[in-house]
This record gives sequence, structure tokens and C-alpha cells, in this order.
Amino acid sequence: MKYDKLGNTDIKVSKICLGTMTFGEQNTESEAHEQLNYAVEQGVNFIDTAEMYAVPGREETQGLTEKYIGTWLKDRKDRDQLVIATKVTGPSAMTWIRDGKGYNKDVFTTTIDNSLKRLQTDYVDLYQLHWPMRKMNMFSVRGVTDIDHQWEDNFQEILEGLDTLIKAGKVRNIGISNENPWGMSRYLHLSEMHDLPRMASIQNPYNLLNRTFEVGLSEMAIREKCGLLAYSPMGFGLLSGKFHKKKDTPNDRLNQFKQMARYSSENSWKATEAYMKIAEASGMSLAEMSLAWVSSRPFVTSNIIGATNMDQLKENIGSIQIELEDSIIEAIEEVHKVIPNPAP
Repeated sequence: MKYDKLGNTDIKVSKICLGTMTFGEQNTESEAHEQLNYAVEQGVNFIDTAEMYAVPGREETQGLTEKYIGTWLKDRKDRDQLVIATKVTGPSAMTWIRDGKGYNKDVFTTTIDNSLKRLQTDYVDLYQLHWPMRKMNMFSVRGVTDIDHQWEDNFQEILEGLDTLIKAGKVRNIGISNENPWGMSRYLHLSEMHDLPRMASIQNPYNLLNRTFEVGLSEMAIREKCGLLAYSPMGFGLLSGKFHKKKDTPNDRLNQFKQMARYSSENSWKATEAYMKIAEASGMSLAEMSLAWVSSRPFVTSNIIGATNMDQLKENIGSIQIELEDSIIEAIEEVHKVIPNPAP
């Protein structure tokens, strides 16, 4: 395994992070524990979850992912060697989570206590804002969105609320997710101005079909030491190549959850086919190439992989050992020039 520093902290995280949003929906508790055990055996020390998981968000499964991690974590003697990250849910149609109103500094104590109870631990190493309180172009929205004039800037209050959790010993570090350059910049500026906790990471989508992070955020991630935790590196499984080879099953995410259509466009399909040819010509699976490419980017702190079975998990974790030749990178760039960001 390879490791990198989490932001400007002294925490070293594995370059492969185990994403867990399938736990409680596509994976049972015993399957979740099997994945966790194998990942740790392979040197993965970084585990990411969220209060809203499993995915897709449903009242019946909300919190199950944290619970499954908790029943695994409770009897382990190596808690101090693990980096556990979770997230607090932003405003949404999920009325069963705080009536869909999201978060503010006044609810953080309750939200973290609920997560800690489910996780069966006294603290989390990274507490992330799952998405912003304001409306913005995220989750497949391309182009300009109207400025949210109803939203009142509460960035400083948010940081003050998170500072309370850190001082209470319940949270070690904080991060943002699904954020844009303005949001990252504002949080970092206010932290410096008011001696408040600093965002250590940003968790955004990043893969061969969605490289929007490279515009604006990539330079910030490097210069500000607020590195990317890349989620959906496999494009919801499209970048496995199994759909093109007709080896998919009704249980695969893109087939089971039709409402999650971010990676279902015609151009996503065409780009994936082109990337698959590059991988196969180089003696790799498309999954291996896709993951190795994400892990190799200089602004990526950790690559959040997810799997529904052990074969996928083994291949995904094993990708960290692959070094892509320059000719492969160049071939990838040629496809990107022709079909850029088909799944923003």
C-alpha cells in the first residue's frame, strides 16, 4: 500500500480508501465485515462513510452503513491505527434526516453523537460536510446555476460549530465535499482570519468521465494542501467495462438504480469504450487502468474505491501497484480532448 498525508495534518492515509455506501443496501453486514477485514489486511487504513448511507438514500437504510462499520470496529484493538471518516448531510429531499434542512452549528453536537453511537467509537478522524448548504452546480448539473439569494453566508458559524466538536475530542479534522473553488477558498480564508479549524480535504467526484475537478480546484488542492478524496473513480461501475462486454447483472448499480443516471449518457458510453481499448491494448483491465490513473494524479490524496463483491475489491485495491506508462497517459488525454467530461 502507498500512503499520503491528509492535508497539513500529521495523519497518513492509505492512497486507497474503502468507500462503504453499499453496506446496508447491496451488501449485508457479514459482507461488509469481510470487505473491511480484507482491506485492512492489505494496508488500507482509511474508511469513508456518511450519516445518510446506504445509497440510494432511503429512510429504511439510513445509518445502516455506519452501524455495520460500528459492529466491526467495536472489538478491534487497532482503532488508533485506523482513519475513520464520516459526513453530515446537507439540505435534501430526505425529510427523515432533520426534515431535509441540512446542518448548522447548532445541530452538530447531535449529528456527531448519532454517528459516534452507530460507529461505536469515541471520535472520528475526519468529519465532512457532505454537500453545501447553498444551491450550486453539483450532482450532474452542467454549466451556470442561478445564485442562491435566499442563502445567508454562514461559513464562519459552521467552522465555529465544528471547532466545538474538535475541542470536545469528538472530531480530529474536518473536510468539505461536493464543493467548488469559491467554497474552498472561503473556508480556508475564514480559518486563517479567525484562528478556526482548517479544512484538511475535499471529497469530490473524479474519474475518466468527470475531470471537472481539474478546472480550478486541482491547483488549490495542491497549493493549499487540501487534497482530493476522489469518489466514484469507477463511474458507478461503467468504467469496469462489464456493461460494454455485456457481463453486467440486474444487481449492478446502474441497472438497479435507474434514477442515478450521472454516468448513463451516450457520450459516457462512447468515452468508456475508447478507454477500454487503451487498457486492453496495454494488458490491463479497464478497472485497473481507471483506478491507477486516478491514484496517480498529484492532487489526489486518496482514491475512494467501493465494491459489492470480493473479486471487485481485490482488483480495486490491487490497482495501487500499477504504474501507468507515459504512452498510456497520452492516449487517455487524446480521448479526453474528443469527449471531455461526459458525466459532470
